[in-house]
Amino acid sequence: MAILACYSGNPAEGEKAVVPIKSFGTPVGDILVRRPYAQMQSLLDATQPKGRRYYWKSEYLSRIEPALCGKAMEHAARICSPQSAVILFQIGGALNGLSDDHSPVDNRGARYVLNIAGSWEGADQDGANVAWAREAWNDMKAFSIGGTYLNFLAEDEGPERVRAALGKGLRRLVEVKAKWDPENVFRTNRNIKPA
Repeated sequence: MAILACYSGNPAEGEKAVVPIKSFGTPVGDILVRRPYAQMQSLLDATQPKGRRYYWKSEYLSRIEPALCGKAMEHAARICSPQSAVILFQIGGALNGLSDDHSPVDNRGARYVLNIAGSWEGADQDGANVAWAREAWNDMKAFSIGGTYLNFLAEDEGPERVRAALGKGLRRLVEVKAKWDPENVFRTNRNIKPA
């Protein structure tokens, strides 16, 4: 179990806000310190080295509830690889206070992201790890508000999941794409086709 926290505000207030976390039990390691935001953004990069195999699923959540926690623990107990994880990211804040037309981001009711993060070493383990991630996701997506985090989509997820991630913002991005990239040159990530 790992707890990560990021407080983007007055550092003194942030240090007060993390006191309950820092006083909870005896951690194996404590890396909850002041750091620049760019360093925070790259904090977990080393946990995903090039060459490892990955399969992710995600859903936006409005809240964390006991039934979801029970499912998360149940599926975490069945992880096939020591590099895999069931992760809950808290994202509530500015996202929830902006209007739908502020930017092409939807799912403004999201307060958390559930990420089923399958990660393993060898191709011979693909079947078991992908099956674990899909089973966990299928079991927990009932708690979703219907959207998903675009960067956590797997290669086998199609345009319907891009629509779920972008919602009403997709129309606006299609218009931008038509103006700035009508030939669809930038298409290697989750593609948004120009109008």
